[in-house]
Amino acid sequence: MFFFYAMIIVFIVGYGFIVFEHVNKIDKAATALFTGAILWTLLVIDAPNIMHLHLNRNWEEFASGLGIIETAQVMEFITQHAVIEHLGDVASIIFFLLGAMTIVEVIDRYQGFRVITDRIHTTNRIKLLWIISILTFFISAVLDNLTTTIVMIALLQKLLSKQDNRWLFSGMVVVAANAGGAWSPMGDVTTIMLWIGGQITAAGIVKSLLIPSLITMLVPLAVLSLVMKGATNRPLLEADESAEFIPYKDRLKILILGILALVAVPVFKGLTQLPPFLGMLLGLGALWMYTDRHLKRRNVLDKRKLSIVKILERVDVASILFFLGILLAVAALQTAGHLNLMAQWLDENVSNIYGINIIIGFLSAVVDNVPLVAASMGMYEVPQVADVSMASDFFVDGNFWSFLAYCSGTGGSILIIGSAAGVAAMSMEGIPFFWYLKRISLLALLGYVAGAGTYLLMFAL
Repeated sequence: MFFFYAMIIVFIVGYGFIVFEHVNKIDKAATALFTGAILWTLLVIDAPNIMHLHLNRNWEEFASGLGIIETAQVMEFITQHAVIEHLGDVASIIFFLLGAMTIVEVIDRYQGFRVITDRIHTTNRIKLLWIISILTFFISAVLDNLTTTIVMIALLQKLLSKQDNRWLFSGMVVVAANAGGAWSPMGDVTTIMLWIGGQITAAGIVKSLLIPSLITMLVPLAVLSLVMKGATNRPLLEADESAEFIPYKDRLKILILGILALVAVPVFKGLTQLPPFLGMLLGLGALWMYTDRHLKRRNVLDKRKLSIVKILERVDVASILFFLGILLAVAALQTAGHLNLMAQWLDENVSNIYGINIIIGFLSAVVDNVPLVAASMGMYEVPQVADVSMASDFFVDGNFWSFLAYCSGTGGSILIIGSAAGVAAMSMEGIPFFWYLKRISLLALLGYVAGAGTYLLMFAL
């Protein structure tokens, strides 16, 4: 019993360190890795008692099904079966993220994004806000909300001179990026997790969430359009030393090839039924081969700066390790039975799947949505065989999973610390927490509620 409850305490404390990373000055990746490893250690120390407590009356049936004759063999089951099984699921997400982030870094290093950003010339605040928001919404669906936020805020720094303007636009970028990421299988880490886990399909998530996600962006955008006025002043920029380093033709080629590599992943999965991370690694390998051949004609300096081996140094490995740690932590809680208890509590006290998801959406404004979705995936499973007694909401592309993708993806916009996109904006622009709370949070909440209402009207009612 002690170790069962100790796991909960360790997870809560570890999560607190992650949430208040800016206070304790300890990188969240370090905390996540430490927490994940400690939870598995606590589980294996008292594995027999924890598994007995978790399974209760079903213990004999569970043990005989796995060929476990003696309780002492539970430890071997944890170390040789449970850890390996969960590691396979986690690794598929990690390799997918690693491939996607590398492709995006290649496009950025070759200045491919400038092909898009250099075409924006308007200084009208309302018009510029709509252009930036719509671009963010759709680019986020193709890339991911974190990368899109970084790219669009870098663009805003070239387009807007006043800090207040940039903060306001950056807040809208966060809302649009999270909304755009929610309706795409590759737009957010949580949709990637659900897609790879088999809870949703690429076509299903687009069909069910495109309109609600669009409403989530349009509502705050419309409100801001009513109160904004005037024109913007562009900052005086120093000459970009690397502007002539990559010819326009090469920028365009890399942009097209990179986007094709990302967009082809759902097609690859649909044609082969292989895990999406293999499609992502296939695209990365093809892009890598092309750039290596392309660099044969360049000088030594270009080869050193533009080789993918060099570009890999810029990939945010800390973020990947954070996801690894937090997913391992949630896997430990799932194995020990904590998530089943949470699912039972929600079923008994909330019972409505839409209410459960809306609660998860509000929670994602306070804490990261990755462990919330990982916990939900652990709490509820996709039925493998159609059973009339099983609610269809939990089948592939069922209402529970698609609404979970929406709520967890867009609910994080309500507070600036609630999403990776918000944290990136906070870091790049120095946006204060309470400034965002005062100026953006209510708008994001209106969008979240409007989008949820749209989904309920479309499917639930």
